[in-house]
Amino acid sequence: MNATQHRWKLIEYITIALLGAAIAMILCGDAKALPAFARQTGQACEMCHVGAFGPQLKPYGRDFKLYGYTASDGSTGHFPPLAIVAQGSFTRTDKDQPTPTAPNTGIGTNQGNNNFEFDQVNLFYAGRVTPTIGAFAAVTYDGVADRVHWDYTDIRHAERKTLFGKPIVLGITVNNQPTVQDLWNSTPAWGFPFANSPVAPNPAASTLIDNNLAQLVLGTGVYAMWNRWVFLEFDAYDPLNKDQLTMLGIPTGGLDKYRGLIPYWRAAVQHQFGDHYFEVGAYGISAYSFPGGDESAGMTDRKTDVAFDANYQWAINPSNFLSAHTTYIHENLNLNASSIIAGSNPSDTLNTYRADISYSYKDTYIPSVQYFQTWGSSDAAYWGTANGNPDNAGYVVELAYVPFGKTDSIIHFANMRLTLQYKAYTKFDGTSSHASDNNTLLLNLWVAGAPW
Repeated sequence: MNATQHRWKLIEYITIALLGAAIAMILCGDAKALPAFARQTGQACEMCHVGAFGPQLKPYGRDFKLYGYTASDGSTGHFPPLAIVAQGSFTRTDKDQPTPTAPNTGIGTNQGNNNFEFDQVNLFYAGRVTPTIGAFAAVTYDGVADRVHWDYTDIRHAERKTLFGKPIVLGITVNNQPTVQDLWNSTPAWGFPFANSPVAPNPAASTLIDNNLAQLVLGTGVYAMWNRWVFLEFDAYDPLNKDQLTMLGIPTGGLDKYRGLIPYWRAAVQHQFGDHYFEVGAYGISAYSFPGGDESAGMTDRKTDVAFDANYQWAINPSNFLSAHTTYIHENLNLNASSIIAGSNPSDTLNTYRADISYSYKDTYIPSVQYFQTWGSSDAAYWGTANGNPDNAGYVVELAYVPFGKTDSIIHFANMRLTLQYKAYTKFDGTSSHASDNNTLLLNLWVAGAPW
């Protein structure tokens, strides 16, 4: 591809991204939470979300999800609660990446560390199905991989009862990713950073529960919140087979093949103390798998994750809000199959720790910072890193700007978030040497709207 073709390719992607943003904003209804949620409840986005834009939830937003996305002001009419979301981004890494970095990336070999992307467009069903059933479900066009696939899905039924003279919310969830149904922003599906580059390099090692089952399973669970204090949940996930995944738009090459039901559990204690809110909890999962789908060993690996989390929020005053999250995940790996197939250790461990804090000023300016670290046992055959270690560490610094989504916003037909983010690595794939080559500057535009 010559220089002129590179320039036209760049212009093409920028044009597509801008058109996607424009279409979403033109179609917008009232300000977004998802916008369909905002229309259903009659509330501005700032009621549910820190910084007036998801996914970080305030107490009202957690209750809305707990009760199954069904709260309504009664004025939503008969139209299905649909929402359209689009993202575009610019990514710069410290070291040039292979070109193209993805099928739809074509900036050129001399600019391999500068990538404009039309990330994705999502169509959501977001809101009430019946008075006690609601849904948050998406179909996504991935602009980088150039494919359509099912995405985050959480369908709920919830009812309010009484137990020991105190209120209890009892619910059922059907979802396609462990933690996507979670109420807190400390668990992986909705954890910080909320904007990510689709083309930046990622570390090789991550725990099973850290989004590695996303859209690969379908599960049903039951949950209860007693007296607004104690939350308990148990889910069982059924792995989807290759034909099902292909039909749903999920690539299957190289995927582990999971055997049997996968149990997931969650426990948490929360309380509001005036303007201060606290939550502490634990969650976990366990799964058997054939590594890479290879059943030749006649044995499986087993991954068991046990995790702990905490959340803190302080509503300082109507203009200032502080939010912090942390989680620690410990994974035990019994590698009965991998040790035969690939010569790995018979067992390994992997640990992940993350902590972040965000400050929201007038739900418009949201600076955030995060520290992250992953470490585990040395195993070159399993992790695939140069020195056999899975260790990673670094930090994220971010500033987000959300101009709309407030009760007094001048414009009520659109919402958007513009994010400037810098991710720095002090260790990457087991070594500090050249870890900074993977440092990433991200500029992300996220817009959303509803067709009615």
